[in-house]
Amino acid sequence: MARLVRHERTGPIKIEPQEKPVFVCGCGLSANFPFCDGSHKACAQEQTGKVYVYDGDKKIVEERDEA
Repeated sequence: MARLVRHERTGPIKIEPQEKPVFVCGCGLSANFPFCDGSHKACAQEQTGKVYVYDGDKKIVEERDEA
């Protein structure tokens, strides 16, 4: 079953209480979820008030006004 999951962040979430920082995916596009793999670069041009649907190659397949 497919789901459309709304993520509003366009970058990672930094967690610092370790020796090295850990970055958790905030955009939902990471192939290594829940960890950031840099996939958020695909959503850098998103506009406020729009909803975007991506395919498996991180390409926009649908863009519509936020409902």
